[in-house]
Amino acid sequence: MSITPAGTEIHYSVTWLEMTERPSYGWPNQPSGAPASLLKAEKPPVWYFLDLYDAVGRDYAWEDMHDRDEAELADWLEHPETALYTLIRDGWPHGFVLLDHRKRARCNIAYFGLVPQAIGQGLGRFLLQNAVLTAWDLPGVEKVTVNTSTLDHPRALQNYQRCGFTPVRRSDHTRVLRRPLDASRIPD
Repeated sequence: MSITPAGTEIHYSVTWLEMTERPSYGWPNQPSGAPASLLKAEKPPVWYFLDLYDAVGRDYAWEDMHDRDEAELADWLEHPETALYTLIRDGWPHGFVLLDHRKRARCNIAYFGLVPQAIGQGLGRFLLQNAVLTAWDLPGVEKVTVNTSTLDHPRALQNYQRCGFTPVRRSDHTRVLRRPLDASRIPD
């Protein structure tokens, strides 16, 4: 495995997606294997969110939340229109989703993902469909949004589209890595 060192400038693209009507699928069945639970955190501490964020995003250059002021992050996490759900299986977190419903008529899936050990077990679709349907159940929601980048899991964009999202915008970006990253994760 080739490693791109911290301090390297990389190029990537972000795709914004949206869903303007509730999907026709129903609540997903439990994935095969051990039972999985989605637990909503009530006023989660910043350290808890950042631990999940790092566990899921470490391989995808998720670093931006570490730039935010802790008080600002705490206010965001404790806001009544945001909700952090942790996917628990076998007694430990396998992934998480953070819904942000602070903008009128819109719910944004602000963060979504699985830890590396949970990928390939059918948990991603289970978590995403639960997130989408939970978002649509919030009062006044007319649109659900999400974004993904070319640094995310290679199947992220197609998984969002399979669940009913439509790409609406794409933009190119650069950033300087703060931590080393597997070179295969960086788009050409």
